Amino acid sequence: MESFRSRPKSDYIQNSQWQELYILTEHWKSDLLFYKDDLKFLRHLVDKYFMWIKNQDNLDGVRSVGEAILKASRECDELLVRVDQHLSHLANSTEDDSKGFRKEHEELEDEIAEFVKEVRENRSQLFKITEYVMDNEELQDHLEE
Repeated sequence: MESFRSRPKSDYIQNSQWQELYILTEHWKSDLLFYKDDLKFLRHLVDKYFMWIKNQDNLDGVRSVGEAILKASRECDELLVRVDQHLSHLANSTEDDSKGFRKEHEELEDEIAEFVKEVRENRSQLFKITEYVMDNEELQDHLEE
């Protein structure tokens, strides 16, 4: 799968200004807050239609995707805490601890990129299974009531 890193070039973190890293970190926070809302919506979607499913295979598929979405929600909350800590580190950093901060920045960016890939995959799986379930469980009748 493609890379979702925000970094424009491989040595960007080592050579960038503090202000640029701060802005990039603020973008991460904004993106994570969006994903938090997105995951909340996806959980609601699973909860709303889960009760109408009769076929055990469909139930298992939806349950599996629902668990992955719940896991991603917890990861999102953890990443938001870490991004806030990172912003605090940035605000209190000096040139002496620049290397440690930049390493932390790179690791956090990699984890956020992996998180984004997982969320997109979860969303895709949920939409596929929702479409399949609606076609095979005749949920249309329940939705029109």
